[in-house]
Amino acid sequence: MRTDTGQVFRLEEYKPSAYRIPKIELDFRLDALETLVTARMQIERAEGTDVGTPLVLDGDGLSLVSLAINGEPADETMFEALPDQLTLRQVPAGDHFELEIVTRINPSANKALMGLYVSNGVFCTQCEAEGFRRITYFLDRPDVLSTYRVRIEADRATAPLLLSNGNPVENGDLDGGRHYAIWDDPHPKPSYLFALVAGDLGVVSDHFTTASGRKVALGVYVEHGKEARATYAMDALKRSMRWDEERFGREYDLDVFNIVAVSDFNMGAMENKGLNIFNDKYVLADPETATDMDFANIEAIIAHEYFHNWTGNRITCRDWFQLCLKEGLTVYRDHEFSADMRSRPVRRISEVRTLRAHQFPEDQGPLAHPVRPRRYREINNFYTATVYEKGSEVVRMIHTILGEDTFRKGMDLYFDRHDGQAVTIEDFIACFEEAGGIDLTQFALWYHQAGTPNVIASTSYDEQAKIFTLELEQSVPPTPSEARKKAMHIPLKFGLVGPNGEDMEWASADGAEISGDVIHLRERRHTISFKGIGQRPVLSLNRGFSAPVVLSEQVTSADRHFLARHDSDEFNRWQALNSLANDALIEAANQVRNGSAPVFDEALVAVPGEIAGDETLEEAYRALAITPPAEADIAREIGSNVDPDAIHQARQAYLDAVARSGASQMAKVYETLADDGSFSPDAESAGRRALRNVLLGLLIRAEASPERGVEQYRSATNMTERLAALMEVTHRFANSRQAADLLADFEKRYNDNPLVMDKWMTAQATIPGDGAAERVRELMKHPSFSLSNPNRVRALVGSFASGNQTGFHAADGSGYQLLAETVLAVEKLNPQVAARLAVVFRSWRSLEPQRQEKAREALAMIAKAENLSRDLRDIIDRTLA
Repeated sequence: MRTDTGQVFRLEEYKPSAYRIPKIELDFRLDALETLVTARMQIERAEGTDVGTPLVLDGDGLSLVSLAINGEPADETMFEALPDQLTLRQVPAGDHFELEIVTRINPSANKALMGLYVSNGVFCTQCEAEGFRRITYFLDRPDVLSTYRVRIEADRATAPLLLSNGNPVENGDLDGGRHYAIWDDPHPKPSYLFALVAGDLGVVSDHFTTASGRKVALGVYVEHGKEARATYAMDALKRSMRWDEERFGREYDLDVFNIVAVSDFNMGAMENKGLNIFNDKYVLADPETATDMDFANIEAIIAHEYFHNWTGNRITCRDWFQLCLKEGLTVYRDHEFSADMRSRPVRRISEVRTLRAHQFPEDQGPLAHPVRPRRYREINNFYTATVYEKGSEVVRMIHTILGEDTFRKGMDLYFDRHDGQAVTIEDFIACFEEAGGIDLTQFALWYHQAGTPNVIASTSYDEQAKIFTLELEQSVPPTPSEARKKAMHIPLKFGLVGPNGEDMEWASADGAEISGDVIHLRERRHTISFKGIGQRPVLSLNRGFSAPVVLSEQVTSADRHFLARHDSDEFNRWQALNSLANDALIEAANQVRNGSAPVFDEALVAVPGEIAGDETLEEAYRALAITPPAEADIAREIGSNVDPDAIHQARQAYLDAVARSGASQMAKVYETLADDGSFSPDAESAGRRALRNVLLGLLIRAEASPERGVEQYRSATNMTERLAALMEVTHRFANSRQAADLLADFEKRYNDNPLVMDKWMTAQATIPGDGAAERVRELMKHPSFSLSNPNRVRALVGSFASGNQTGFHAADGSGYQLLAETVLAVEKLNPQVAARLAVVFRSWRSLEPQRQEKAREALAMIAKAENLSRDLRDIIDRTLA
């Protein structure tokens, strides 16, 4: 584990490597305790590199066995080998030479899950961002592109399956019960995309015929006995391949494509060229063990990793500062895929909710950074919502500015011009500037400037002159190391909704550039006059969430109610209702803090009941519209001096009021959505279940009894409805006999399935109120929990910290203490997971003073610990700064 404070890497200090490695041959003699890795590299001196320049290769905890240059053992005076670096002081004359390095590693001891490790008896690798240097000494940086030929040797009995990147070219038996396989990847790639898997796994096999007629062999590898739960992943893969051909013209380029699911994995999945390695959570699914959300996540993540084949693999990033170039762009692509596979407005609402829940707090706290960071100390800590989710929104804005046809021309130019290269944001932007004949210099500030822009909008109407005036003002709040901000180019989709609910036309408009239904906000202030408006319209602004901004509108409650019922943009219909509920909840929280019982407008609490029965809306949309802002969302809107208990009480009171108001209508709709025993993960079916589960929670409130939830749990034929019932009963009636019975039954049913037991852990970790921290401590003693498995830690401790506002933010500091202790314990095994857990503290300064002090004490406890990893030290230092 690296415990140094770490070098600070700066974008402006980037220099190309003095050496290139166009080809590498790797030979693995696999053994769980002592694997020998032989790396034969063809080294080239880069143009302009002095003859005397030493070759410095990256390492991380390596043990060197031998070193040879051009086939001859190297004299010890020629090099220095340290665990974290190998320096070749005397580089052979000439522009080319061969370097052979043999290292010895222990995969079983690798609990950090970076490099080569063992998961349930299966050898596997994770090399992004800097894991390859834990396998062999190398120029472990994205701009060093090499072709890889890999030979894997292992015991046939324990590892009959030997996989790597590229295409299989040879295999055979060896003495002593061992065997080998050779793989060749013809496409140059950076070391972070290297992959190896060896073990005994089952497989779901299929094939895909590309648009040009090539037949590609497909394999999804899982633990034996779980093959049936991998069929949906295979289906998602094939749909992803076809969609990428049709939408972006991207055809797959190898003879095989393999996915391997492993149970120990730091992230969701990894896009290694031709061999994607997945957290099994995002591969395994069937109706009995997976929820509709699980199916949707599998579909999206399978697509995301496959789409990386072009946006990340064929074209990669020059350095880690350009990480959003592959991640933000690919998130945009998987969002578009999911929108086409499912409901576009529902998916858009879900995406924005995720952005606001995770990226907006990041932008507003001590961990704020631009979409393209300018500096970092530990790159693992920059796999953030800003890079992924905000990065996706920036690409979406380019699409909004250019339109579909020109955007596609820009993408085609990008693929054609930069195939096989490691490139920058400037290279990407230039393709769209050329395709559209447009200057995107100001727009590029979205990549360079941290913070979420605030846009204030106010309107007025002159009935006599028939002029509707819109005033817009933008600002970007200060962020760490950046106080003064420049005006952004913000594309805002809009409509002027007339009294009949239809969008109005106008004769002319001035005060800003308007193209179609997009206002281009470029200055700090714009006053826009729409002429020829016969009646006062209601402004619908930032339709489809066309720009990731905080929008403050001087709008009446009546106008919001009008938009909630009539706006043709379904996102803004949802947004209008969500804003009404959010304002009411903030006011209710203030009432609670002042010792008053919350009071809600009867018209507002009646709307969810009306929406529940509105059959003109799809069920999934109704489920989202009925659900009020989460407690964390309300806290974010309050911004400072936050009291989580007051917010919780206000939200509970609002839900109680909604339930009482619409119980009769909701009960009727609930019964019409009853499960008929069949199951399909398609969007329409999932939407029906989503609406039924939301209504279940409200009806349990209205009836003040858990019995309806118990009945749904007992009769459920799928995990979606069973888990929803379990959650509603345990959260609403935590200490009841019924809750205890359901928890015991669930445990008995699924105690042999770790992924489902994760759901059981999460259900209990998120029970609000007193005693939450102690409940989590007890669950950490359960046989199914393990600190060494990231999924287990995230399911229990992670969900407690991020999904239980009253439990984690208990006024006595018990939640903060629990998280701090867990972070320090996990860090000894896996620094990356520990650092990501600690990110939950990012908004501690927004709390009321007592909780703020308790959170600071917990952070200080972590900061004072000896030998903190670089990953965790970076997060804690920035959070406390």
